[in-house]
Amino acid sequence: MSDSFINGLKERLPDDLKESFSQEQLSALKVAFGARKWGQHKVDLRGTLRIWRWRYYFVFLAGRNKRDLTRREQELSRMATTFAIALFLAFATLLGLIVLYLIKSAMGIDLFPNYSLGLWGWFKNQFLM
Repeated sequence: MSDSFINGLKERLPDDLKESFSQEQLSALKVAFGARKWGQHKVDLRGTLRIWRWRYYFVFLAGRNKRDLTRREQELSRMATTFAIALFLAFATLLGLIVLYLIKSAMGIDLFPNYSLGLWGWFKNQFLM
């Protein structure tokens, strides 16, 4: 068998124990010591960097989270979702009000005589002239 984990494990074992493990035991050791079958990631970047005389390793993993969230993580997720929705609604409302204001100004409707936000004048100078 050409499994690098099992070969490496057998290299570190004393000679009298190398062949004493069954295939099932070797597979269980492989899973127990981190060479997981379930650890497949969509993005799996690993490498080393040599800076002067030291070597550093890096690992970047990304993929779908299949773990169950803790209660605290669920609360944080709900708060983040609520914040994102509120932010989107505030932005959409503000954008809608600006569009309505520009349409009102383009039609010449003046709700407050002798008062302007200056938005229509800026818009005309930037985009219409």
